[in-house]
Amino acid sequence: MESNQIKTNYPALYTLIVVFFFWGFIAAGNSIFIPFCKHYFQLDQFQSQLVDFAFYTAYYVGALLLFIFSSVSGKDLVGKWGYKKSIVYGLLFSALGAAAMIVAVEVNTYAGMLIGLFIVALGFSLQQTAANPFAILLGDPKTGASRVNLGGGINSFGTTIGPLILAFALFGTTASVSDEDIANLPLNKVVYLYAGVGLLFIAAAALFYFSKKVPAGISNEPIEKANKAITTLVIITILLAVCFIPVFRTYQLDLSTYTASEMSVLEQFRMYWLLGAFLAVVGGLMLSYFLARKKPVGWGAMRYPQLVLGMIAIFVYVGVEVAIGSNLGDLLQQPEFGGHLSSEIAPYISMYWGSLMIGRWAGAISAFNLMGMKKNMLLIIMPLLAFTVIIIVNILAGKDMTPLYYYVFCVFIQIIMFFISKDRPAITLMIFGIFGVAAMIVGLMTDGTTAIYAFLAGGLACSIMWPSIFALSLMGLGKYTAQGSAFLVMMILGGGIIPPIQGKLADIIGIHQSYIIPVLCFVYLTIFAILVKSFLKKQGIDVDKVETSNAH
Repeated sequence: MESNQIKTNYPALYTLIVVFFFWGFIAAGNSIFIPFCKHYFQLDQFQSQLVDFAFYTAYYVGALLLFIFSSVSGKDLVGKWGYKKSIVYGLLFSALGAAAMIVAVEVNTYAGMLIGLFIVALGFSLQQTAANPFAILLGDPKTGASRVNLGGGINSFGTTIGPLILAFALFGTTASVSDEDIANLPLNKVVYLYAGVGLLFIAAAALFYFSKKVPAGISNEPIEKANKAITTLVIITILLAVCFIPVFRTYQLDLSTYTASEMSVLEQFRMYWLLGAFLAVVGGLMLSYFLARKKPVGWGAMRYPQLVLGMIAIFVYVGVEVAIGSNLGDLLQQPEFGGHLSSEIAPYISMYWGSLMIGRWAGAISAFNLMGMKKNMLLIIMPLLAFTVIIIVNILAGKDMTPLYYYVFCVFIQIIMFFISKDRPAITLMIFGIFGVAAMIVGLMTDGTTAIYAFLAGGLACSIMWPSIFALSLMGLGKYTAQGSAFLVMMILGGGIIPPIQGKLADIIGIHQSYIIPVLCFVYLTIFAILVKSFLKKQGIDVDKVETSNAH
């Protein structure tokens, strides 16, 4: 129920929601762009996954730079600018990225497209840092979670239609385009798409900037010092560069004279360096925690085990969420999975990302303090409604959804899990983690429709994890809560590291078998749910009473 003292600023909120939509639209569209680029530019699976590397690494770089600048000045840079101006700056930066994408498409260079996506996502990083606290500021703090949830729901709708619109831009209305013919497709519609997206970024920025109803949102909260944590993150960044550069250099070699055995050795060399990048992040964070336990001064939020393990959990969660969807296109092209063409996979990609919407719409119910029969009915209705929306949107786009009708049974399994978890974040994360492990194992051990449904169900497993991990990781941090939140946002980096690792593994052992990576990711998330409950219990915190916020 809304407070009589503080009314929600609906014009500002509706403008802000447009920003949430952009994030989902572009991010999910990458899952279509990846298989397209693979065939258009004649890439291997690892190279095609560099779309994710460019996009999600930008989130990390942007969040890290903001944190460093804020720490040096002693004040939150975004708060100092004001949430309004920060979002305007972010939108204009993303518009610059859209322009870079247009130039790259015109000159037909893959590296240029990656740079364009990197710049777009840098803008998103700034927008996302400002948007969630801004949504809470636009009304009664007690109903802040519902506004963030509304943004999350619109974000998820963007992830559902993004693949469909990008598929239209790439392939047109043609029912199917052979993968061999992709290289001959004109890219003029991609230019139109990013021109349109860029203009929308600018229009949204203008709407924010000139609207007198949108408050400045200036905050002068001091920043807690964490110089040792900054040093660690910078070292991790350097190590990531050290690990990826040798891999990139091997793609500049003339491999035409390489024998099969020499290629095998080269692929293993690449894989070792990519695993090194993964260990640089996870090992660096764990080492930081052990050092912080001995001498907490200078480590800030990293002195808390729930935060460090939560950073790894967000890294793994975003990684697995993106990896499943981004590698799905190549999987669906295999004969045992239907032998679909790149131009035919949009409904499946839409259903995968739509699966996250299904869970988030159900998760948003808890923000409205409903009880009893009303809540139980909505826990059944909302997921089924979201599933229906996905089906209808795809049918309106001219897609054949017949093969996906029975996926509704997977949705019923998710509904049952919601009733069992009862809004308890640790239990929710554990149950959905186990479901993710089970789904991926079923997918690995089968093929055809059963395996496709199982891998798509990875989206259902991921749907509710972000708010659960966030809530558990920030519990008990006190004055370090804002800093801990910034550290968690940096770990969106996982979306740039784990998909390329799965892509390279797919080059070595095959795309189907490469889904062992998501299995391992879900195993860690399940273990985190168990461990964090133990850590928090030792700190005297009842994890079952924490409220979650369904924001991503």
